[in-house]
Formats: sequence, structure tokens, C-alpha cells
Amino acid sequence: MPKSRGDGRARKDELPSTLQRSEQKAQDTFAQTYDSAMETYDGDASRAARTAFAAVKHSYEKVGDHWEPKEKRGPSDERAADQGPDSTRPTAGGVDANASKAHLYKRAQELNIEGRSKMDKDELVEALQKANDAATRKARGG
Repeated sequence: MPKSRGDGRARKDELPSTLQRSEQKAQDTFAQTYDSAMETYDGDASRAARTAFAAVKHSYEKVGDHWEPKEKRGPSDERAADQGPDSTRPTAGGVDANASKAHLYKRAQELNIEGRSKMDKDELVEALQKANDAATRKARGG
């Protein structure tokens, strides 16, 4: 089923829950990219979803249980920078791993991650991933 309406707006009830809690532009980006990828990849829903999330991650980062605009557009991790959505390399799960350590620290403050002041950049990325996953589970009632 298409994720966007005829006017290009997202069908909110068709979106992943983290995008349902995000701004309209993020929802529309996912929906339009998903629909286009479904046509391009002959109805391969899994590949279309990966492609759509890659598009969202170019402009948004996951913060807790939703997506927020990034300070600077671009790939969010090595996987996106090197090989795109079909790569077998691990992803940073929506964390903008290419952001500065100061930015990651600020996000860690917002999510009340303990021990953040002693973490290096890679540890901050991992801690943010875990905090985001926990916030998403909580928002879904899990």
C-alpha cells in the first residue's frame, strides 16, 4: 500500500511509529521515497523501507522516540557514506555518527545518559543508539 497520498503527503497510519511522532517533512520524505522505491525495486517492500530510511537519515537524526532535523545534511554513518542502504555494514540506527563529539554529547545530555562526560565519540554513538531504542520501546508500550 502506498505510504503517500496523491498530494505527496504521508499517510500517517502507514508510517513506522518513530516517524508518526516526527515532523511532517520527515514523514513526507519517508513516504515519497518509499513509494518511489517500491516502483523502482518491483515491489520489494524491505528494500523500499531501507531506501526510505536512508533518505530520512540524510536530513534527520533519531532522538529518543522520534526524528529531528540534523544540523548539517549528509550521510549519518559510515554505512551511508560508503555503500548506501543495501550495505551489509552495521548502521548507527539513526544516530548522526558523523556529527561532532560536542553535538553527540548535547544529545546525550538531552536523553540523560549517565557517564557521558567520560565517553569518547564511538561510546556516545552506542549509548545514544541504546537510549533511542529504549525510548522507542517505551513509546510503543513495550
